Amino acid sequence: MNVSGKAAIVGIGATEFSKRSGRSELRLAAEACLAAIRDAGLEPSDVDGLVTYAADTSSEIAVQRELGIPGLRFFSRVDYGGGAACGTVAHAAMAVATGQADAVVCYRAFNERSGHRFGQAGRSVRADSIGLEFSWHLPYGFATPAAWVAMQARRYMHEYGATGEDFGRVAVAMRRHAATNPKAWFHGRPITLEDHQASRWIVEPLRLLDCCQESDGGVALVVTSAERAKDLPHPPAVVTAAAQGTGPDQMMMFGYYTGDLAALPAMRRVGAELWRRSGLGPGDIRTAILYDHFTPFVLIQLEELGFCGRGEAKDYVKDGGIELDGRLPVNPHGGQLGEAYIHGMNGVAEAVRQIRGTSANQLDGVDHVLVTAGTGVPTSGLILSAP
Repeated sequence: MNVSGKAAIVGIGATEFSKRSGRSELRLAAEACLAAIRDAGLEPSDVDGLVTYAADTSSEIAVQRELGIPGLRFFSRVDYGGGAACGTVAHAAMAVATGQADAVVCYRAFNERSGHRFGQAGRSVRADSIGLEFSWHLPYGFATPAAWVAMQARRYMHEYGATGEDFGRVAVAMRRHAATNPKAWFHGRPITLEDHQASRWIVEPLRLLDCCQESDGGVALVVTSAERAKDLPHPPAVVTAAAQGTGPDQMMMFGYYTGDLAALPAMRRVGAELWRRSGLGPGDIRTAILYDHFTPFVLIQLEELGFCGRGEAKDYVKDGGIELDGRLPVNPHGGQLGEAYIHGMNGVAEAVRQIRGTSANQLDGVDHVLVTAGTGVPTSGLILSAP
């Protein structure tokens, strides 16, 4: 059974994006969910499913109570951090397509700047299989996402001749897009390549401006059947394809045992599944929402997804290929580098806006949008289409 064309995102909602929300993560989740439900032209009583990340602190039943939802017929959580972003929509689409639920809200909300900061080293090792993986390197101080990505970035530079300036061009493009997006934290604040090169080291070869920001906020989406979507207020973003994937010898954000450190095999698998299930290819995609927690992985994603050959992404970006007037505009909202870091959910919302024609940086002729979730981890992806 294929979910292609059977479900659609019909509502999007978000809080403001800040560095100190001043309220609980549960309240952020409830605010975003209620906004998404109202945007869809529905009431909380119409919702019978909730999906979130394993990492979210607001349980489905807590959100149910806050919203006044009478009861749930479906609930689910997707693990592996930012890799869950598109997976939440995949789970919701499967639930709708198989009759497990009629209207499912996907949500992610956190105080990632004023509360628990993902960019800092953890204080303890989990007592589970993930903790076992971490135990091989945490004792040596190899303890943050930036450090893990830096090792792969260095290998990519060695293999293909990429430079820090190539990474910087990604940051410059994302900040340029955010500068014209009123919802973005960095609205009105573009940067130059010189600004990037002058920013301080975090973990070589990553500079401060190679790393996504830390944000407080929440984003939610409403998924229902494509048939029901025809009667709701906004043009639906139809789920044409959804996929999840891991790579060989997959670990949690550090795939150092796959034989190729300059690659993202989990994303390659997701991309292959998206193309196969949709019948589309890179040439059919008007714009892509690529998970940009660290700039080097944007380059590698372009290659793994087939937009250019291995080692060619630096040239693809150098000639403006990912800018709004380029061959493949990437993250017109500014991405996680420029708009906000809400674990990728704000990227899915931007894809919906592009399909609706309501984005702050709206592109012409958007029929299909590719969305990816976190890279380095077990991950997921979507192709959303106009009806």
